[in-house]
Amino acid sequence: MLLSRGGTDVTASDSRLSSSEPSDQALAFCFPRVPWAKARQQYFGQGVNRSSLEAIETAAFFLTLDDEAHGYDAEKLRSLDLYAKSLLHGKCYDRWFDKSFTLIAYQNGKLGLNAEHSWADAPIVGHMWEYVLATDCFQLGYTEDGHSNGEISKDLPAPIKLQWDIPSECQDIIESSYALAKEIADDVDFHGCLFDDFGKGLIKKCRTSPDAFIQLALQLAHFRDKGEFCLTYEASMTRIFKEGRTETVRSCTCESTAFVRAMQDPFTPKEKRLELFRCAAEKHQHMYRLAMTGSGIDRHLFCLYIVSKYLDIDSPFLKQVLSEPWRLSTSQTPQQQLSLVDLQRFPQYVSAGGGFGPVADDGYGVSYIIVGEDLITFHISSKFSSPETDSYRFGQNIRQAMLDIRALFTRENKMHKL
Repeated sequence: MLLSRGGTDVTASDSRLSSSEPSDQALAFCFPRVPWAKARQQYFGQGVNRSSLEAIETAAFFLTLDDEAHGYDAEKLRSLDLYAKSLLHGKCYDRWFDKSFTLIAYQNGKLGLNAEHSWADAPIVGHMWEYVLATDCFQLGYTEDGHSNGEISKDLPAPIKLQWDIPSECQDIIESSYALAKEIADDVDFHGCLFDDFGKGLIKKCRTSPDAFIQLALQLAHFRDKGEFCLTYEASMTRIFKEGRTETVRSCTCESTAFVRAMQDPFTPKEKRLELFRCAAEKHQHMYRLAMTGSGIDRHLFCLYIVSKYLDIDSPFLKQVLSEPWRLSTSQTPQQQLSLVDLQRFPQYVSAGGGFGPVADDGYGVSYIIVGEDLITFHISSKFSSPETDSYRFGQNIRQAMLDIRALFTRENKMHKL
């Protein structure tokens, strides 16, 4: 890997950077919290290890110079899948998961982020990434030979390799952590689906909410995929409140299941299906408004659980409710929060957004990003170890569900014309 600094080149052969030893200290951060906390106190609490760890933890972010080449290639079917999976976990030892975010630069110049979730939600990370991409491309720019525009500071300190003193006992912990992390990473089945048959523009002509449209498509796709309904999580932002984060919209409702059953019943006429769709979409929008305005139930239930633990009160109801698995966990990340780029004029600068892993062992995680008027990106995750799930299959079911719902809105409908 070659870096440019102050008009000179710094390579991995630089004596300040080179080493025959693998840099696997980041693997300790893949361990479960309790054993990692004990290892941190015992092996990283003093001396050179403490100094090196402090240098990393006080940095704004972590940068990985990845020796692989990734990126979306329309001619390669699974290129987006591999790209996203690499960003999610990489080789495990080359991502510092405890940092707020890790910036990953690939060998072919493509970039991406791995973000730790506790400090912020996806819209915050998306906001930052949108600003970075727009500023880099349209304000800062590059010279003809590919270098960044602008003046180079001559006062930048020279890069140095952090030193570590890892005893054999600590190395055993690191290797155990790697085995655990690799097992989890290898089990992630990730699929990126670019849906460009239609987008927000056409959905709005149907006089319905794009989010409700997509959520009902997910319900239909899931029923076709697994033959059953399940508890469904959709993240709703509560940022109208100070320090607000999220609330849950429980998207699997009586109204949505009635619509799905009608879609699966060949004897239900199109007019009835459309009526049930309208009813389910309105219910979803109502629940979403309740969640974002502080009238949801899940954060309230969680607070009750915390209080019950503090007061040492056993609550079978809270235990049951909070232990029920979310076999379909979904979230929409807003795009163009800053409106810095006209995606109609510059479609090459469209970001595919990001995703997350499944919440349940036998479930799906679905992140979707509405891009402009004519594109929706789905990031779908599951686990290879589950015989019930297949991320690519679910992506195909989502695509077909979107098309089938669109077919309800035909020219014969007097409500609009497509």
